[in-house]
Order: sequence, then structure tokens, then C-alpha cells
Amino acid sequence: MKGVILVLWDIDRTLLYTGDIDRRVYKETFTSVVGRPPTALPARGTGVTMPLAVRELLRVNQVPEQDVEAFAARIVDELPERLAGHRELLVNDGVIMPGAVDALTAVQQAEHLIPTVVTGNLRGSAQTKLSELGLIGYLDTTIGGFASDDSHRPALVRIAQDRAAAKHGGPFNRDNTVIVGDSLEDVRTGFEGGARVIAVASGTTTEQQLRAAGAQHVLADLTSTTTLLRLINQDQTP
Repeated sequence: MKGVILVLWDIDRTLLYTGDIDRRVYKETFTSVVGRPPTALPARGTGVTMPLAVRELLRVNQVPEQDVEAFAARIVDELPERLAGHRELLVNDGVIMPGAVDALTAVQQAEHLIPTVVTGNLRGSAQTKLSELGLIGYLDTTIGGFASDDSHRPALVRIAQDRAAAKHGGPFNRDNTVIVGDSLEDVRTGFEGGARVIAVASGTTTEQQLRAAGAQHVLADLTSTTTLLRLINQDQTP
């Protein structure tokens, strides 16, 4: 396992962008479960895990606190299936981020790199998005960390590391684990969860904000695979 690096890709606004489809799914599922449409929806591009976004959605729409957990569980259960019902919309309106395919290809083809995901998406939602936009084949989604594993995003790093270790041998730790993501949550996840961070300013967070949050490296986008690979490799402890 010497020299092997686990690469944890964020999904939304790092690899792909699905516009308002997630918000549409939140609205539809909230209406189905609560019995009325929401008047407010989750903020865009925060990187917060879906279970936490659902609880916030319920609270800002004045759902009584005693009902929040029960409604949240039902909404979280429904979200992946409801998203899967919009496959055609994902194909037609979803966008692959600039450089993402070449970046994914380069990481996948490097023998010492193990590509998977750490995402605020539930597993089913992540797999649907990646499948419909043709990216799932570049990633090992049998490992990785999903919001359906834990709503606390930093905990997903250890989950992914443990799954990778079980499949490939180990151990995986901060020295040989890298997150590639666009949000402040990705930076926090790396710091608290135990991974280096390569931030990509392709979402709603600026390069300056990502640097101020402590990202080790910040890229404008994924269009330079040479730079990305150099950054993934350069800080590894021998």
C-alpha cells in the first residue's frame, strides 16, 4: 500500500451541476410528506448533508419541533426515489463541470490513486446523479462516504477510509487521503475528518473564501489535470 492515495471526490458543483433539480425534489417530497408546499427551500451550494438540510427545511417552514424528526426520516427515505423519477431532467439539464471528465480519467488511470466520493448526497441520490451524467464508471462507489451513512459530514472521511482499507488494505489517514471539493463544508470535512483538501472554486464559494477557511490548495476549476495530479501527490508523507 505504500504510495497509494485515497481520492475523495465531492459531487455537486465539483463534478456536476444539476441546477434546481434538487430543490424541486425537496419541494415535491416536503409537500408529499407534510401535506403543504414549503415557502422556503435549502440554500444553494452549501455542501450541507441532505439529512441536515431536510431538518432545516422543516424548521424554516414552521413544522412543529415535535414533528421534525419523524417527518425528516420520511423525507430522507423518499428523496432518492423521487430524484430517480427525474432521470430525464437530469440528463437534459444536468451539466458536467469543466475539466471533470479529464480529471476523473486521470485519477482513475493512475495506479496508485483510489477514486471514490465523500458527499452530502444520500447514496441513492449520488448514484443517480453520477449514473445519469455518465460519471459513475470513474469512481468506486462501493466505498466512499454518503450522507445516508452519517449526517455529520466529517465522519464520512473515516467511513470512506475504513471501507477503502477493507477492500484495498490500509491504513488510510490524513497523509494519504485527499478531498477534492468546492465548498467550505469540504474544507471543514477534511480538517475535522482527517484528509488533505484540494478546493475548487467552481461553486458558490470564492477562491479567497476557500483559502481563508484553510484549504491547502485552491484551483479555479478542474481543467488542468497536470496541476491536479501534482497537488494530489505532492504533500504525501513518504
